[in-house]
Parts: sequence; C-alpha cells; structure tokens
Amino acid sequence: MKAQFQRIARFIGEENVELLSRKTVSVAGIGAVGGYAVEMLARSGIGRIRILDFDTVAESNINRQIIALHSTVGRLKTEVMKERILDINPECIVEDYPVFLSDNNLNILTSDTDMVLDCIDSVGPKVSLLEAAYREGVPVASSMGAALRRNLSLIREGDLFDTWGCPLARQVRSQLRKRGVGKGITVVFSPEKVNFSYIKPEDDPEAEKMDTGRKHAVLGSLPSVTAVFGITLANIALRKLLPEGTLDGKEA
Repeated sequence: MKAQFQRIARFIGEENVELLSRKTVSVAGIGAVGGYAVEMLARSGIGRIRILDFDTVAESNINRQIIALHSTVGRLKTEVMKERILDINPECIVEDYPVFLSDNNLNILTSDTDMVLDCIDSVGPKVSLLEAAYREGVPVASSMGAALRRNLSLIREGDLFDTWGCPLARQVRSQLRKRGVGKGITVVFSPEKVNFSYIKPEDDPEAEKMDTGRKHAVLGSLPSVTAVFGITLANIALRKLLPEGTLDGKEA
C-alpha cells in the first residue's frame, strides 16, 4: 500500500482502496466544479480518470478554478488537469479530450466507464449527456446551478426529479422529461433563492452565447461554493463505486 493512500485505507480498508484503483470515472467540464471533483478523485486513488473540456484557462478563472493560476493562463484545461492528476498519483491513467461535448462524441464519456460526472454549464450538451448515461445504465451525477449562491449549508444532493428552487434543475428536468427520462439521476443543487435579473445580457460586455444563440450574462460565483459542489460530486462517485454502506455515515 502506497503511503499516500494509507489514511484512506485505514478508513475504508485496503481492499476498497484497491477497488478504487480499478475504477474509471469520466468527467465532463474541468471548471470551477469539475476541477475540484477531479482533484478529489485523484487524491482518492481512482485508477483511470477521463476528462473532457474544450476550453483554455483564462485569468477570470483564477478566482474559483483549482487549475487556474497565472502560470497556466492560456493553456488547455485538460492539459493542465492531466499534469496535476499525475503529480498527485503518477500511476493514474489519464485520458484527456480537449473537445466540445456534442451528440457526436458522447460515447467518449459513457463508454467503458464506471461513473460519469457532469460539470458543464451548457444546457444542450448537459441534457444529451444525462440522457445518454441514463439510457445506457451508466451511473451519473450532475451539478446544477452554483452561481450566485452564498449559503454553503443549503447545498444538498438528491434525485433530479425531486429538486426544488433551482432554475437550471427545472430546465434540465423539463427537457429530460420530454425525452422520456425519469428518476435515477443524482444531482448536487441548492434551493437558495437568487436574483438573476440584476444583470442584463445586453449590458454585460462579457456576455456569452448559449446553445440557442441567445446571449446570457456571466454570473458571479464564489470559490467556496463551487468547490463544495465539486467535492460533493466526487463523494457521490466514491459512494457509488464502493460497496454499499461503506460511506454511509450515521447520524449522532
């Protein structure tokens, strides 16, 4: 047993550390949420990590993305994340795909994998990925909206179809329902009430285009909140990959 995993082994047993070393987790989106999710997976000893993100690191990412540093600005996020994973665990097999997720390449994430983590913002690809994983029977966990949230104590997990108070979850749920997708998708969400109306896209010089071609304002976010979303996703993955009950905590 490598020294770096001894503390985990003392908690879940050496046989479960070995089990994690044989697992593959695919992660879509290596940003504020996805970066922290991947970090936790690497430190937990996941044996194969597959990462997909078309973007490069920008200076505006530094406030909340674990791979964003002044020294990494301009580099592919997948490239930087791969280097970080291998620096944490040189024995990890890292597959990096610097491409935009579309209906034509969903199989990159859903094939030959034990778990899919969805950490992307774009609604169209998000819905397509969740549908593909659902239909192929691949365990999946997805991040809902983390922007504009302040209260860490309100962050929780649950089935997508049982969420409330999250506009993104409502939109994703509606589209999936139209495609015949039902319960069975675990999500991290916050029901915290937020005000989306104070920034108008036409007044935002950094406004980005959505899948529909319409512009939307860039929403503010806190590093603590997005990190907790990502860490929670990673913990969900570990719980699903390990034998049932291994990570089920008991209330006092």
